[in-house]
Amino acid sequence: MTAWVTAEGRASGFEDLLRANEKRVLRTAWRLLGSLEDAKDASQEVFLRLHKHFERLEPSTIDAWIYRTTVNVCMDHHRRRRPVGDLEFDPPAPATQQSGMEEDERKRRLERAIRRLPEKERAALVLREIEGLETARVAEILGVAEVTVRSQVASAKAKLKEWLS
Repeated sequence: MTAWVTAEGRASGFEDLLRANEKRVLRTAWRLLGSLEDAKDASQEVFLRLHKHFERLEPSTIDAWIYRTTVNVCMDHHRRRRPVGDLEFDPPAPATQQSGMEEDERKRRLERAIRRLPEKERAALVLREIEGLETARVAEILGVAEVTVRSQVASAKAKLKEWLS
């Protein structure tokens, strides 16, 4: 029996889930989309879907459902938005701020390179290498075999290495 059988229990359970997962969903969406505003929109959509399907979900499957829905919403969002490619403009820092800026530039280059990856490779890489999920968990979330996850992560890493060298 689920913890949210009554209407009051459902509301309380949903609010608890929202609070427990909002940062993780936003962080994952930001890493998949590369834009905080897009990630906020995607996170809102994830929690709207969670609210809609909440009564039908089993507590043991909610964590995977949230990750899978986050990835799917981000992929949908990525397909709908107009590609911006590598034309983003980062104005140069003043000469007095140059020290320490190299690390920030490396991070920006990596973020842009991750955004260039195909959707499935980007999702596998973010979930496995950045979020730190086990390969089996990523496979469950993405609905693919573990070998596919390993292949997608390896391919993504190879592309990133090539693009960043």
